[in-house]
Amino acid sequence: MEKVKIGLAGTDFAGRLHLDCLSSLNKVEICAIASLDPDAKDLAKRYGIPEVYDDYRRLLERKDLDVIDICLPTDMHQDACILAAQAKKHIICEKPLTGYFGKERPEDNVGFEVSKEVMLNQMKKECKLVEKAVKENGVKFMYAENWVYAPPFVKLKNLMRVSGGTVIEIRSDMSHSGSQAPYSRRWKTSGGGSLMRLGAHPVSAVIHLKHYEGLLKRGSPVRAKSVFAEVAQHCKIESFQKEDKKYIVSEWVDVEDWGVIVITFEDGSNATIFSSDGVLGGVRNKMEVYMSNAVIHMNMNPNNTLEVYAPEPHIFGDEYLVERLETKAG
Repeated sequence: MEKVKIGLAGTDFAGRLHLDCLSSLNKVEICAIASLDPDAKDLAKRYGIPEVYDDYRRLLERKDLDVIDICLPTDMHQDACILAAQAKKHIICEKPLTGYFGKERPEDNVGFEVSKEVMLNQMKKECKLVEKAVKENGVKFMYAENWVYAPPFVKLKNLMRVSGGTVIEIRSDMSHSGSQAPYSRRWKTSGGGSLMRLGAHPVSAVIHLKHYEGLLKRGSPVRAKSVFAEVAQHCKIESFQKEDKKYIVSEWVDVEDWGVIVITFEDGSNATIFSSDGVLGGVRNKMEVYMSNAVIHMNMNPNNTLEVYAPEPHIFGDEYLVERLETKAG
C-alpha cells in the first residue's frame, strides 16, 4: 500500500492535535499545510512538511493529495467540504460539521434572538449540501470523532458485549475551563456553544453505544426517539463577573457555556450528557453505563494511569499531560 497523502487546512489547537497523530502513522504523508498562523513555517519544518500555503484552496489544486483534513473554524467547514469534494479529495472534517451562523444578521446575540427551529432547519440544509457534493463526486467523508476509538471506550464496548445485559441508562460528560479560540465565543463563527463544541463527543459516543447494543441484541440499531436540552451562560453570573481574577474563560458573547441533553431512545432507555466551559482541572471525558447486570465507569480523562507531581509548572516543559490543564504545578 502506498502512503495516503494529506493536506491539512488549519493549524490551531485541533490542527496541531491532528498533526501529532498523523505524523506518527507510517502509511500517512502530510504533504502540505494551509495556515494563517505566524509560526506556520516553523511548524511545517518541525514536522518535515515541505509546503505551506496561506489559503486552503491551494491544497485543492494539488493533484497528488488524496485527503484534505479540515481543521478550520466551524463557519468555514461547509464551503471547505464542498470545494474539497468537487476537487475529488476525500475529506476529514473536525467536529462539528456545521452550525447556525446567522449570516443574514449583522449583529451579535444570534443565540438569544433566533429560534432553535430556524437554526436546526438551516443546519440541516447545509448538511444536505455537503452530503450531495460528497455523493456526486464519489469521495469519502470522514468525521473526526475520537471517543469511539479510544481504548477505554473500546474496552467498555467489549465488557458490555460479554455481559449480555441491557443498557438502561448512560451518563456522560465532556467539560473543561473553556476554549482559547476567539471564534468559539460567537455564534456567527462557532455555530453553537458548549453543547456542539464539547457535547458532540459524548453525544456521538452515546448514539454509537446504543447502535452497537441494538445490533448485538436484535440486529438493528436502537435509535434516539426524543431529545431535551437546557443551556445557560454561567459566565454571566453576577458574583462571578465581579471576581478580579478569572480562572475559566469568561468572554462568551452569545453562545452557551453550559448545557445538558437528555436523550430518550426508542427502547425506553435514557442518556444524560453534560458539557461545560466552567470546569477547572483539565478536560473531563467521562461516561457511566448502568446496565441490568453491570455498571461501567469510563474515565478517559482524567485518569490515574500515571500520577505525577512537580513543584513548578516549567518542570514538565511542553510535555502533554491533560488537555486544558490550567497549570502543571502540583
